[in-house]
Amino acid sequence: MQNRISLAVLLTLALVASQFAGFVHAQPFNAQNIPLPEHPRPDFFRADWINLNGPWQFRFDKEDVGREESWFKSKSGFPETIMVPFPWGSKLSGVGDNADIAWYRRSVVIPPMWQGARVFIVIGASDWTTTAWLDGNLLGTYRGGYTPFEFDLTNHIAPGRHQNLVIRVDDTPHKFKLEGKQGYGAARGIWQTVYLEARPQYALDTVHFLPDIDEGKVVVKAAFNKPLRADAQLQIRFRNSELAGPVLTQPLNKGAANVQFDLRIPNQRLWTLDDPFLYDVDAMLVTPEGTDTVTTYFGMRKIGVGNLPGTDYPYVTLNNKPIYLQMSLDQAYHPDGFYTWPTDAFMRDEILRSRRLGLNAQRIHVKIDLPRKLYWADRLGMLIMADVPNSWGQPDEEMQAETEVALRGMIRRDFNHPSIFSWVIFNETWGLKTRDKGFTPETQKWVVLMYHLAKQLDPTRLVEDNSPCNNDHVATDLNTWHAYLPGYKWAEHLSQIVRDTHAGSEWNFIGGREQGLQPNLNSECGNVWGYEGSTGDVDYSWDYHRMMNEFRRHPKIAGWLYTEHHDVINEWNGYYRFDRSNKFTGLEELLDGMSLRDLHSPFYISTGQDISRDAKPGEIVKVPLTASFMTDAPVGPELILRTVLYGWDRLGQREAWDAKTRRIAYTPWMQKELEPLEIKMPDKTAVAVLGLVLTDSAGAVLHRNLTTFVVTQGPAPADETITAGGNQVRLLRFAPADFTEAKWSMKQTNVLDGLKVNGMGFGWFEYSIPWPKDLKPEDILEATIRFEASAKQLFGKDMDAAARQEGDFMRGKGTHDPSLNQNAYPMTDETVFPSQVRIRIADTAVALLDLPDDPADHRGILSWHNQLKDGKLREAGSYGWLVTAHISPEALQKAAKAGAIKVRLEVDDSLPNGLALYGERFGRYPLDPTLAFVMKNK
Repeated sequence: MQNRISLAVLLTLALVASQFAGFVHAQPFNAQNIPLPEHPRPDFFRADWINLNGPWQFRFDKEDVGREESWFKSKSGFPETIMVPFPWGSKLSGVGDNADIAWYRRSVVIPPMWQGARVFIVIGASDWTTTAWLDGNLLGTYRGGYTPFEFDLTNHIAPGRHQNLVIRVDDTPHKFKLEGKQGYGAARGIWQTVYLEARPQYALDTVHFLPDIDEGKVVVKAAFNKPLRADAQLQIRFRNSELAGPVLTQPLNKGAANVQFDLRIPNQRLWTLDDPFLYDVDAMLVTPEGTDTVTTYFGMRKIGVGNLPGTDYPYVTLNNKPIYLQMSLDQAYHPDGFYTWPTDAFMRDEILRSRRLGLNAQRIHVKIDLPRKLYWADRLGMLIMADVPNSWGQPDEEMQAETEVALRGMIRRDFNHPSIFSWVIFNETWGLKTRDKGFTPETQKWVVLMYHLAKQLDPTRLVEDNSPCNNDHVATDLNTWHAYLPGYKWAEHLSQIVRDTHAGSEWNFIGGREQGLQPNLNSECGNVWGYEGSTGDVDYSWDYHRMMNEFRRHPKIAGWLYTEHHDVINEWNGYYRFDRSNKFTGLEELLDGMSLRDLHSPFYISTGQDISRDAKPGEIVKVPLTASFMTDAPVGPELILRTVLYGWDRLGQREAWDAKTRRIAYTPWMQKELEPLEIKMPDKTAVAVLGLVLTDSAGAVLHRNLTTFVVTQGPAPADETITAGGNQVRLLRFAPADFTEAKWSMKQTNVLDGLKVNGMGFGWFEYSIPWPKDLKPEDILEATIRFEASAKQLFGKDMDAAARQEGDFMRGKGTHDPSLNQNAYPMTDETVFPSQVRIRIADTAVALLDLPDDPADHRGILSWHNQLKDGKLREAGSYGWLVTAHISPEALQKAAKAGAIKVRLEVDDSLPNGLALYGERFGRYPLDPTLAFVMKNK
């Protein structure tokens, strides 16, 4: 596959220098002038092609006068340069978004070797009405924004000469247009690769492969550009596998416009997620006028529905084996290219990013994505659920026509991609509601027709009528629904789904229609819209962990689809940031080796929805366990579950308390409640983590999980003496909110009545702790101050004049500050916000310590545990670092003389990044700021 792509690139590079001759404002030719130089269709490749990506002359037509003024004949007057194929208005295009209509111009040279061939300009996608001229001759007009189209240049070409190619795109808004979520970045004008292509007089229009793994064959369906003038042949040559070499020939009769026949595939190698093997094929239409060769590929795989073994729960099957779908919602946007990816490597990496997390599928959301991204899903092994884009208007005749054009074009273009397992025609009833009437019975009937049209066009895949949030399916192969909930509501919700999903149930269907035996799939889920006004930017991982635990306790639900793969401008709950930089969950620090992959493992031990529980010191706690093995992997008859209990005490010191080993009998596809695990809690206040590691008998790790406990009998005493290391230690504690003075350049706030206090900018918190009358400085061997602290960033919501977050974000209107949402506390990522805290005791500086960041993730156990279950979040998951500083004898003497210990925690204006102080019920460690005095032995 890669060899033939590189040959096409070489052809492009050999001709491109002449293409730019006479091009006003053209950049000097170099490889960087050709974005996306690869052939855009590895699934439908002809060798004779020239990539026209790169700089074009460009001109906006705000007043729509270009036709009248004959711009299509002009070779000048295009003052700007746009980088094709990036949509105008995107950063990578190099131009702004100044009008709804724009014109493109460049010089092209048809190679002399193409003399006698039919020559086409092919445009991968352009939004929305596209018209083209060559040397002032009208080539045609196409209306549609998402699928490829072409214009025939043959009658107007002059091989070897420079010719003037002009394209006009009209992207004037219309309510019936399919726009998807172009508010994240509009697909204005050309947004997929443009290229020239030479073909013989008789050519292949489509070549589709329908694999039949049960019969060990593939059905070949080919259509031609026109009926054949004479007898001909369709030849198939395999480029790899044991079929490589011999040409398989299918005779064609005069007058034929299409053909269908079977090819046996001996010793078939199935396309699977672990071995995504592709059969590379040359399809050759051989006629007296010449041979048209299209290089393509297919995968031997079967998509179906079957029961999870040992149950009557229907699942999607891949090659007759159930697959537990673990999916992400892929908004498929790039911050600089909008709809268009900057490089082929970036498209590849989008798939790898999902595989890295242990996901097995993506839903490309209300966008028909670039074919090369699908190619990488094919090659790397990732299932794809493909959406038709939506309109934001009403289901009138024009909207219905636009939808059918997109659906037909998508299936026609993408039929051979084995990664695609499902077509989704509508989302959340967008574009299906008639004003004042809603989703009418008439529109419902039309949606049923669209479902059957999709099944007719492609009988090999599943079809979903509408991915609903309003329980309004009409005809579907998947019983899907959307649910956005706080983490503490998933057990109740999934129990309701299990109760209401069965054959004959009307739940989730409309118009009196009933469920059949469709697989149940939560096709959008997460916490982003589960809190009041959405979450904003928060640590998604805690609620996600709760949700995963509950999904694996409900095997009647055949999978889930998390929102989302990457952040966008109004949702910041992605696995990755919008620029695809990493977020950090903190799981690996809580349990060695654990990552999100463990929450997506085919082997899973769930402890239930509650991943933090209250407990008392010394209590015997029963931890519920559910084994969910979504696999038939041959790992032996027995698995081993090892558990360890560890955590941090009131001084932030880590300890280990308990460890156990249990053997679990293994059977493939096992879904079973296990005996609860009895664990003795530590005999003192602590934050405890119970780590679970599942291995095979040889010790290979199959899965990791954890749950946590807040062990306490109440608030710690303000003055307490303990024994440690053979010495008595006097502890004086003070709450973060008990400051006597706080002065900050930006703002000071308290969280949940002072469980955490924040100072933003530069400034200080000052405390006065009474000196105990029975404490003598000369009796103190060592003195320290210890507390948990982080930097504190000023977020949009913290500003006194903060505007309310509002707007229709998916349509490009509204505020997009991720920290403006009242629930927001941005998750830990690659961008750090460091600060420094200076500690003064009795007006003496004793330490200046770094605070690396202002983080929020799984490590903020107490910050999550103590959230109120009221639909709001208050700095959830935030935590700090354990800070310790020694206090000099001189400072102790001074404090004793004053009768109080004066503590000032300050941030300088040299690094004014604030300070957050955490108390014993917030953050990571169960301690209030503490003065510790190690006493001399007497």
